[in-house]
Amino acid sequence: MAVFTPVSDDDARALLAHFDLGEFVSLRGITAGIENTNYFLYTSRGEYVLTLFEVLTHAQLPFYIELMYHLASRGIPVPQPQTLRDGTRLTTLHGKPCAIVSRLPGGYEPAPGAAHCALAGATLARAHLAARDFPIQQPNLRGLSWWTETAPKVLPFLEAGQAQLLQSELAAQQAAAASPAWQTLPAGPAHCDLFRDNVLFAGTFEDPLMGGIIDFYFAGCDTWLFDVAVSVNDWCIERDTGEFVPELVDSWLDAYARVRPFTDAERQAWPLMLRAAALRFWLSRLYDFFLPRPAQTLKPHDPRHFERVLQARHRPGLPVLP
Repeated sequence: MAVFTPVSDDDARALLAHFDLGEFVSLRGITAGIENTNYFLYTSRGEYVLTLFEVLTHAQLPFYIELMYHLASRGIPVPQPQTLRDGTRLTTLHGKPCAIVSRLPGGYEPAPGAAHCALAGATLARAHLAARDFPIQQPNLRGLSWWTETAPKVLPFLEAGQAQLLQSELAAQQAAAASPAWQTLPAGPAHCDLFRDNVLFAGTFEDPLMGGIIDFYFAGCDTWLFDVAVSVNDWCIERDTGEFVPELVDSWLDAYARVRPFTDAERQAWPLMLRAAALRFWLSRLYDFFLPRPAQTLKPHDPRHFERVLQARHRPGLPVLP
């Protein structure tokens, strides 16, 4: 959510002419994130988020936009894409695909407690179940194929030990994905990027209320267990070491399982899936760090964090699924 493409007030006014969202009031860039250009857009009718897509194409975007619309229509707290006067929900600004979505209440919690973890876990499980009848199919574009393509690009930047870890883990994930057991894992549309800064909470720290899940632009059809692993690898850890905090991970997984119980195949795959989720974000952060795109307000993440998480997932004592 960095600002790659500047948008002026006049640009926003011209865009709003194609919607029924009231008159333009103001526009403010959002500096967090590294993939798209995002602005808070204020009109006489409410608060919205304007997104210009810097990487995703017009052909790829209907999956994300319509998935959010599908979930919102089923009562899942996600940003609702706004419909243009011509009935579509996707348009163009400065040659980039763009959309306007509703702004959800609350803010993200940088140090979530057990109550936050439970709300996030239960809401993700509800989203998985609500998306079962979503008709558009699109793979996770940052899945195994992308890992395989990206690893050779970052290997020249790594020390010998890092390169060995990356190559051995990629080989393990390729073997697992080809196994018959992997094909039995429950799957469907998944968020694939449910970090703590992609969930908003209202209320208080002691008594949080779910504001909603945001930033679906890494979503894709994948195993739901991968979505869970991505989440707990961020929500439920000691930041300095990558090790799990038992109270947090138990709260997250128990709340999810009360909505959608885990299968025996998922329990067997869980340790390797935790490593898959760590590998995915180690790779993407290595790529963004060493091969960045230009941006006005780009803040690349430190790739060493997910290197530590991946190393921690190789150690004994991992949490088990309920």
